[in-house]
Order: sequence, then structure tokens, then C-alpha cells
Amino acid sequence: MSRLRRQVGNSLSNVVETKDISLIKRKTGNLYESIAVISKRANQINIALKEELHNKLEEFASHTDSLEEIHENKEQIEISKAYEKMPNPALLACQEFLDDKVYHRKNETDLFS
Repeated sequence: MSRLRRQVGNSLSNVVETKDISLIKRKTGNLYESIAVISKRANQINIALKEELHNKLEEFASHTDSLEEIHENKEQIEISKAYEKMPNPALLACQEFLDDKVYHRKNETDLFS
């Protein structure tokens, strides 16, 4: 099992729960900046999950599949179902952000000087 799937498999549920906005805002001092950090991390998680899933499904790829083989590949179906049950990348990113597992920094260069 990959490191990302183990991390995802921790006790995070698939259900969206309300979050305290003040906690999110407190991390950066600005709510919109915090949301930007969370969204960038969610994109990173999403890309990693997609790459991992495609790599696993490539093992089953055959260019000479018959119609019967396409419908009866249960291992491929099980892998796909496992990834569908995983929490949304935005939920994972938000939880990582609130648990201080996301490193972020503000670029201090002044663009208008």
C-alpha cells in the first residue's frame, strides 16, 4: 500500500463536516489565503491519487482484450472501488492544513515597487 493511501486510510471520513472558520483563518491570518493553500494541496493530492490509480490499472491493460475479459476483470474493479471510497482530496487537504501538516509560506516580494 502506498504512503498516500495509508495517509488517506487514517480515520478521516468521507462525510463533509463543517469547520470553524476562525481556526482556518488563524493559520495564515487571512481566510482566503488559507483556502488558497488548502486548494493547492488538494490539487497535489488529487494528481498523486490519479497517477497512482492509473499506474495500478496499467498492470491490467492489454491491447488485445476480448469483450469477455473487459467485463470480468474483478481485480481491476476492486481497485477502482477502493479509490472511489477514499475521501475527497479537498477533505484531506483541509484536515492536513488544520493538523499543521502542510508547509506554506508567503512570498514577500513587492510586485509594485
